[in-house]
Order: sequence, then C-alpha cells, then structure tokens
Amino acid sequence: MKYKDYYAILGVARDADDATIKKAYRKLAHRYHPDLSKEPDAEDKFKEVAEAYDTLKDAEKRAAYDQLGRHQSGQDFEPPPGWEQGYAEQPFSFEDLDLSDLFANFGGGGFHGRAHRGGRARADQPIRGEDYEATTRLSLEDVYNGAEMELNLTLPDYGDNGFLRGVPHTLKVRIPKGATDGQRLRLAGQGGKGYNGGPNGDLLLTITLQPHPLYRVSGHDLYIDLPLAPWEAALGASVEVPTLGGPVRLKVAAGTAGGQQLRLAKRGLPKPRGVEGDLFAIVQLVNPPTLNERERELFEQMAQQSTFNPRAHFH
Repeated sequence: MKYKDYYAILGVARDADDATIKKAYRKLAHRYHPDLSKEPDAEDKFKEVAEAYDTLKDAEKRAAYDQLGRHQSGQDFEPPPGWEQGYAEQPFSFEDLDLSDLFANFGGGGFHGRAHRGGRARADQPIRGEDYEATTRLSLEDVYNGAEMELNLTLPDYGDNGFLRGVPHTLKVRIPKGATDGQRLRLAGQGGKGYNGGPNGDLLLTITLQPHPLYRVSGHDLYIDLPLAPWEAALGASVEVPTLGGPVRLKVAAGTAGGQQLRLAKRGLPKPRGVEGDLFAIVQLVNPPTLNERERELFEQMAQQSTFNPRAHFH
C-alpha cells in the first residue's frame, strides 16, 4: 500500500500535541475549503488534510498509524500483520468531517455550519451567527443629507451540508448624516444565521466615498479649488462658491495670493453631534486663455507701469 505522511500533510512535528494538530487543521481546511479557495486542486487538498486530521486527532488511530513507522510519502510499504483488519484506509467522504472542528472560531463566531450526517457538533448548543463584512460606495450628497438606500449584497451562508454558498440579500439601510470615508456601520442581526436558536450575527458595512468632481474630503472638512482672474485677486471681488448646501457668496480680499485658503465655516460635512466641518476654497489664479485687443492693451500698460517684481526675493 502507499504511505501517506499525515504529519507532513498538516505541517506539524510527529510529537505535536492535540492543540497544535487541531490549529494546523483549521488553518489548512479553511485555506483549501472548496467553497472558499480559488486554487484549482483545493478539493483534493482539502480531502487530504481532513483525512490526516481524522486519523491524528484520535488517540487510538494515531497510535496505530505511528506503528507504521516513517516512510516517504507515496512509498510502497507493508503494514504490520493484522494492521489492515483494524485500521486500513477507508474511502474518504465529506460526510465524515467534523464540521465543529472545521468552522470553530472562524471570524470569532464559533461553528456556523448546520448539523449534518456524520457531523459531531453539539446539537443542543445555541451558537451566534457569524459577522459578515461588506462595502458600499456613497456620494458626498448622500453623506451630507443622510440617505436611505437599498443594498443588494451576496453574503456567504452555510447550507444544510455545512458548505459555504453565496446567498443574495436585499437590505434597506439608513445612512446617517456625516458618515465618513472608511467608517463602519454595524447592522445588528443582518449577518449569518444563528444555530440552534442562537442570535444572528451582524453585518459590518464599510463606507467608501465616491470621488466628487468639485470637492476633496478630509474627515468632515471639504476642499474646493477656487479659480480667480488676476484682477479679482488683485482688486478683491465677491464670488459665488458652490457648497453641498447650496451656493454662497464669498468675499475675496484685495491682494489675495494664489494657493491661499479661504475658509467657509460650517460648510463641510455634518458631524455626529450637530456640528459641521468647514469648506476651504483654495485660490487658483487663472489667466484668460485668449486675449482680445483691448485686454492685451491693458495688460501691456500694466506691465509698463507696474513696479511689482514677483521675484524680488530671488535676490
């Protein structure tokens, strides 16, 4: 018969204790579970890992396996007399898996599979469902005003055989005013189903903000580029600036420099306790793309008569 090195399959030493073996199994089983892994040979590796664990977790089976001695994986060998009658390899089936070992502690929620034939999960133990995570993209307008939206998500769930599958979920979610980029909202009871009367898990919804054509976001503050003509910056002006709450008039002082930040208080995103962030208008000096004859004459006159030297600090 062909030798299988169960210790090498699990990546543990031959004198590993039960806790080390179980930890290695859980890690590899989660890695190669056919409904979780994208590796092409995941199912074969999953079966191999489960077979190794099924032997090594049982003290009697492990002792009998150790009697075989050490051989190279795949090497032909002869087991001790009488060994095959008691411990010969049996055909492996997913029905033989102890799903409580496989799914225990995944995501902090304990065993989330269903009891099924051959499984040894405690049938009377209420277990909380698993917490799931999802992401939604919001516009700044949604964040500014608050929004109620319908989310169509595909969330993992376990079928009656204990295998993961994608299940469509439609949820109505109220987004509070002033939600920030990266913020996580906890939707109680919208995660994985509880087992044996245990409560459902939660859905942790991470908010990401869509890029906006006008505004940049920093926490609850907003930044907008404010184009000014050279004469507006030099002479001062009153200009209209768009905000999420509607346009406002902004007074630009004479002699305003390019790159200067002009603050519009409480025109940013709302904060949790009713305080708003600010909107900062960043001055950008913009020349006319083309000059008509009169404009050119005026610029030439200013160039001839002005004593201003923007590079005086070079000297």
